[in-house]
Amino acid sequence: MNRAELVAQIREKKSYLCVGLDTDITKIPKHLHSSPDPVFAFNKQIIDATKDHCVSYKINTAFYEALGVKGWEAMRKTTEYIPASHFKIADAKRGDIGNTSSQYAKAFFEVMDFDAVTVAPYMGEDSVKPFLEYEGKWAIVLGLTSNTGAKDFELQKSGDELLYEKVLNTVSRWGTTENLMFVIGATQADEFKNIRKLTPDHFYLVPGVGAQGGSLKDISEKAMNADCGILVNVSRAVIYASPNEDFAEKAGEVAVNYRQDMSAYL
Repeated sequence: MNRAELVAQIREKKSYLCVGLDTDITKIPKHLHSSPDPVFAFNKQIIDATKDHCVSYKINTAFYEALGVKGWEAMRKTTEYIPASHFKIADAKRGDIGNTSSQYAKAFFEVMDFDAVTVAPYMGEDSVKPFLEYEGKWAIVLGLTSNTGAKDFELQKSGDELLYEKVLNTVSRWGTTENLMFVIGATQADEFKNIRKLTPDHFYLVPGVGAQGGSLKDISEKAMNADCGILVNVSRAVIYASPNEDFAEKAGEVAVNYRQDMSAYL
């Protein structure tokens, strides 16, 4: 999916919601455990209930990899079930020497057919470039994250700037606003105005709203650009809105509420 198609979806739906399918098999309703594929059965109903209110889905691959072959199969079926109109993100946080990154890119862009994959930039340009060589695909590079450990490296001085600022300034030159996004955590709202000055035209994937305490209002007021420029990911607050058989209905209700709030900011 290219940038114009993504922006068109945002404007049509008046939503920049990304639903995180970080499906933990220990947290899905018990009645689904009798299904041949409980994770996919759960995801399928969540997608049906939320697809009209979001523009993207993010799959945290760790929850699927932990289940071995069955998990990879559930992930494959989930990506195939997500409508083509939606931006599909593999939250895999890959990044390695070039030939290894090339294989990661092939796995997520060719075999699994994701639109984007999250990438760690620590090893430098040659570890990120392979993800930028696919037409219509995106690398979403870790910029400033929501976790408390961000202070250990990302918020430390590196010369005249903070390390995350160096990452944004450097990595933004490796790709374009058509194939490169950044992960910026919602709990770092105070930094958004500065981040927008450094990368005014890029899209950001913004996790941390909902269960992690990030503010949709702060993000929307401080981080948007002319094309919206943000995908706000909400995972647990949507997919675990209810532990009972009405889980999909409740997930849809939460997604509607987010969409209504987002519509006002747009």
